[in-house]
Amino acid sequence: MLTLLDQLDKGTLWRSPGGIHPPEVKFLSNATPIGQLPLASTYLVPVPQVGENCTLAVKVGDSVLKGTPLTQGTSIWHLPVHAPTSGTIVAIEPRASNHASALPVNTCVIAADGKDTWCELVQNQLDDLSHQQIVDKVRSAGIAGMGGAAFPTHIKLNPVSEIDLVIINGVECEPYISADDRLMREYSQDILAGIGIIHRLLTPKRIVIAIEDNKPEAAKAMQAAVSQCGLPAGSIRVTVIPTKYPSGGEKQLIQIITGREVPSGAIPAKLGIVVHNVGTAYAINQAVTQGKPLVERVVTVTGRNVGKPGNYWLPIGTPVDHVLTATEFTPEPDQKVIIGGPMMGHALANIQVPILKGTNCILVPSSQEIGSTPEEKACIRCGECATACPALLLPQQLFWHAKAEEYDKAASYNLKDCIECGCCSYVCPSDIPLVEYYRIAKSALKQAADEKQQAERAKQRFDARLARLEEEKLAREAKAKEASERRQASMTGTDKNAVAEAMARIAAKKAAAQAVTGESITEESSVTTTDTTEVPKGKAAVAAAIARAKAKKAAQANADGTDTNGAETDNAQIDSSVDVDATESATDAIAQEAPLSQKDKVAAAIARAKAKKVAQQTDTAPLESTETADNTPALSADDDKKAKVAAAVARAKAKKAAQQAETAASDIEVSNTEISVSDVNDAEAIKKAKVAAAVARAKAKKAAQQAETNAENGLSQTATPAVDSTANVQADVNDDTEAATTDVNDAEAIKKAKVAAAVARAKAKKIAAASAAESKTESEIESVDEIQTEANVASPSIAATLETVTTGAEAVLPSVGSTAEPIETAPLSSDELKKARIAATIAKAKAKKAALAQEANASSDSSVTND
Repeated sequence: MLTLLDQLDKGTLWRSPGGIHPPEVKFLSNATPIGQLPLASTYLVPVPQVGENCTLAVKVGDSVLKGTPLTQGTSIWHLPVHAPTSGTIVAIEPRASNHASALPVNTCVIAADGKDTWCELVQNQLDDLSHQQIVDKVRSAGIAGMGGAAFPTHIKLNPVSEIDLVIINGVECEPYISADDRLMREYSQDILAGIGIIHRLLTPKRIVIAIEDNKPEAAKAMQAAVSQCGLPAGSIRVTVIPTKYPSGGEKQLIQIITGREVPSGAIPAKLGIVVHNVGTAYAINQAVTQGKPLVERVVTVTGRNVGKPGNYWLPIGTPVDHVLTATEFTPEPDQKVIIGGPMMGHALANIQVPILKGTNCILVPSSQEIGSTPEEKACIRCGECATACPALLLPQQLFWHAKAEEYDKAASYNLKDCIECGCCSYVCPSDIPLVEYYRIAKSALKQAADEKQQAERAKQRFDARLARLEEEKLAREAKAKEASERRQASMTGTDKNAVAEAMARIAAKKAAAQAVTGESITEESSVTTTDTTEVPKGKAAVAAAIARAKAKKAAQANADGTDTNGAETDNAQIDSSVDVDATESATDAIAQEAPLSQKDKVAAAIARAKAKKVAQQTDTAPLESTETADNTPALSADDDKKAKVAAAVARAKAKKAAQQAETAASDIEVSNTEISVSDVNDAEAIKKAKVAAAVARAKAKKAAQQAETNAENGLSQTATPAVDSTANVQADVNDDTEAATTDVNDAEAIKKAKVAAAVARAKAKKIAAASAAESKTESEIESVDEIQTEANVASPSIAATLETVTTGAEAVLPSVGSTAEPIETAPLSSDELKKARIAATIAKAKAKKAALAQEANASSDSSVTND
């Protein structure tokens, strides 16, 4: 079985898929030798032309010689550009590019001096240079692929893998172009010298020079040069291949010569193959042996509208309009100027653009050669484009996705493998410019890839910045720690004591601030909390003031005692005034200490109102007794004694009722304060406090009215009833207080309070009616029972309360502080009966007045409760 090398030596060829045979029309330019054109007045040199961004080595106003580097860079992909002639840099500005889009690129504008003076050139002997020196010279000369791709040559000359085969591409399959044909005819020896340098660098097993069979003169010239070169016999040969477009493509040529297919996305070097153009080999020889950079190249100027078609040496940067003028260009209406051949070239939108390193042809066709662009029609799915595609792609799918701007889907159909040969567009019966769609899609994909790469680089820079900042922070912390340790080491005992004292003062100030803001609650406060919620300062102060008032009241009660004389009334009045003053002073002190909230102010006002009301109720009993005595005629000694006893009993009852009401109100206030403190975070705390306060006011008024009624009943009767015991009354009040406290969370609390007020008003009216009828004690009890029956209909709980109060009113107990026995009633005389009637009339008037006052108070209390 023959190896690949044996097949190469025999000249075996393989067929490539696809391809077309368009008219060649090479005779217009290949009949004359390569010529020269006059120098232009201005040259436009874009920077950079190949590779990555670079740095300008010149500035405006600098004088340059031919071959002077204009750019410099360190990247392996960077290729420098050189001055194409001697002159002066007159501008560095954006100019239109040699591209179908004509987008502006940064350009050095050189005003030629007409001398075309070379810079100093360094000539070398090939044997004196190492491999790396040769590669560096090729790179510094700015040599790129001259076949049109403009790939950096020095990268191909320094591959990472071993190279077995080098193919020198002299096919030049594009119609109209004959630059390589004339170069091989006229400069075959120089081309072979460049091939010798490539052989030295790559040391391949075989070198094949491929030429199409439509260039017999070029094939003969290269064969003669091969026989005269100093390369080993059999290592290099000339192979003539059939003419077919696009057999000059790199991958297509490899498949024709070797029968191998380059994988998608791979490069030929992975197969051990490298392809160079004949123009590139010529430029390598010029750069290595003579030191000349790539500043000019052979360009085919052809077309029916050119007066002097042919091939010319054109400096890089020569304006296209200067070339057309020098070749006697005669334009037609809607004339097209195409850079490259008719298949892969692009029309220029502006002819004020320069010749580049990859420019191999300027085509100016007439209207007979290339007609106007036909109108694009719908795809008929004939499949001709797929048959003609040399890369075995699916042009229909690529077209659909590219037209729909679905570039990712187009990429999934191997869009990057398209060589833009134009075979699909050439054979399309619908005249669809398929290659244009592919170029747009490729540009969009390239832009997206560039943006992604820039974003990745930005992320890397950001991460590096964060790492740098973190390192700087750690360095600062370490430096501060070292400085602190040094200071501590250098501190004396006095300094350490001063620091400790300062820390102690700071701690003391912090503790004092916490105490002032109420963060810790002292044991002095009577308010207890069930959770960790902080007690507001205003509420704690109110509770403390109430506790102090209760303690003072208890002390005065123990010290003063009670008697049946007028001194007892004075003590009660003094106690009431003291309580009012204590409450007001406590409230004022609290207000002066710190600003109170709205709830604290309301609580303080309620406390003051309660104290004043109890004091007023306490003053009522002695005043009523005095008024009764003034309006009653003089009585006998026994009658006077009985009246005094009745007055004393009434005063005792009034004082006891006032004390019980105040005690119940204070207890309820304290319990309400505790509830509000424990439920400070509860949204119902304010509502509960209002209900409890209303219940306390209702009970205090009820007790005062009961006391007043008992006193009036005692004056209107001949028998003096005894006073209730403190234990029973207190038990009743406590029961009522517990019931109110238990029901404080009940939604019916407000309704019960209203019913209790209505019952109290009814009870007052009953008492007044009973006094007017001059009924006995039994009849009064029956009237109370009737009221209780009505209350039972309204509410069972209220009925129970009234029963307790009625029982207390009916009970006959000894007076507080008195050991007197109950006094029996004797028959009354006519005068006594008359006096009793007068007293009853006075009692009825007072009862009526009390009932009206009670009704007014109940109305105001109900409005406050509703608020």
